[in-house]
Amino acid sequence: MSNNVENEIHQPVSVDWHSREEPTAKEKNLTANPGDRIADEPQTIEEKAKQVAVDSPDITGDRIIVPTYFVVDEPDGEQKALHHVKDAEEISDVIRQARVDENGERIWS
Repeated sequence: MSNNVENEIHQPVSVDWHSREEPTAKEKNLTANPGDRIADEPQTIEEKAKQVAVDSPDITGDRIIVPTYFVVDEPDGEQKALHHVKDAEEISDVIRQARVDENGERIWS
């Protein structure tokens, strides 16, 4: 058997956490999905509307795209960007409001 370094086989293995150069997403306090992250700097509605949280195929191969923010119209005519995770309850409220008729009766589809 030869001790030749050129012929040494290198197999992929996990690197010890203390020998990594880059911190992990957990160490950076990032969410598992980078698209869920809220920017540190203020953003316009237009900037938020362009962000994508998920863009990947599902099990059937269909491409699924989920925006990071859902832009909704407020009663006063203003628009508001709701974060798909942080504002999920408010998004649900908006959806419920959208599913009532002019008499306030719930419409079931």
